[in-house]
Amino acid sequence: MAGPALSSRDPLPLSRGQLHALTAAALRELSWGLRAASREMRAWRSRARLIPDGPIREDALETLERKRTHIVGAGLFSILPARRDRRLLRVLVAYEIIIEFLDNAHERAAGRRNGSQLHRALVEALDPSAPISDYYLHHPWKEDGGYLRGLVEACRDGCLTLGSYAQVRPLLLQGASRCGGVQSINHETDSRRRRAALNRFSGTHFPHEAEASWWELAAAASSSLGVHALLAAAACGGQDLARVHAAYVPWIAAVSTLLDSYVDEARDAAGGEHSYVAYYPDRDVALRRMSELIGRSLHEASSLPAGHRHAVIASSMIAMYLSHERLRSPALRASRDHLALAGGSLTRVLVPILRLWRLAYSVRAA
Repeated sequence: MAGPALSSRDPLPLSRGQLHALTAAALRELSWGLRAASREMRAWRSRARLIPDGPIREDALETLERKRTHIVGAGLFSILPARRDRRLLRVLVAYEIIIEFLDNAHERAAGRRNGSQLHRALVEALDPSAPISDYYLHHPWKEDGGYLRGLVEACRDGCLTLGSYAQVRPLLLQGASRCGGVQSINHETDSRRRRAALNRFSGTHFPHEAEASWWELAAAASSSLGVHALLAAAACGGQDLARVHAAYVPWIAAVSTLLDSYVDEARDAAGGEHSYVAYYPDRDVALRRMSELIGRSLHEASSLPAGHRHAVIASSMIAMYLSHERLRSPALRASRDHLALAGGSLTRVLVPILRLWRLAYSVRAA
């Protein structure tokens, strides 16, 4: 399938020399970030193996394996400060592990009350002054050996090291609350009730955003990228917090969730799972709109202070999704290339590089 028409304008117009320089910088930061995030994950995997209750242990270990790319991707936000910050990286990795672990735990034991209680951890992890809840109050299994609390406390300790945490705290808690709320809705088993609830959620939390559809706004809310960007901004001195937040939510965050749904589209359809891409009227409309959002996201990223670093993160995130092995089938190759074209020259350079990283990791894991 050729796909819908797409503008030839590169969202990150670069000369050949600029592209080479930015690619080299991206590779240096990717290399450091992927290794550092992997070390953090190994430490949490050691703790997860000690979880007493089998179902919780299984969910924790599966999260660290199946959602590896999401977790190491979160760690890349540690490149935003002028100097690499390992304390920031620890917070970013721990927070993304919480998000992905709670998604697994709630999927195993669905129910709005259980989901709401579990997802309290998302807010409390970013608020060192808040009491810590009993996250498993409504969960069938309770004993995790302190695993989730340990993740929450690691985030809280890390927040206190961020120079501008006090300034960024209100936006952080708002984003965490939105993420927990929409994630609970995502696990609603009745598709009509879920659709209606997501529509209401978007209207409540984004009442003045007219440039995106309700499901694109819900997709943005379900992503953690806004939180990660704000944490990194707090480590950078907290400048232009409103601009950073507006660039990531809804634009860059929506692209992240939509590409995640795009990669999983066939599997979700076969299993009757929720998919944000499925809300588009047809595949051509979905591709055209995702291409527009990719271009808008990269424009927003590059316009921020230290825009080249934000652009590297956004391009790496897009390339990470497009490098997935599921998109190598003949049926999906054309649409994948179409989306890569929308991501501009840096994204297209990074796709094969990240495909090699995925292959190298799968060999090591085996």
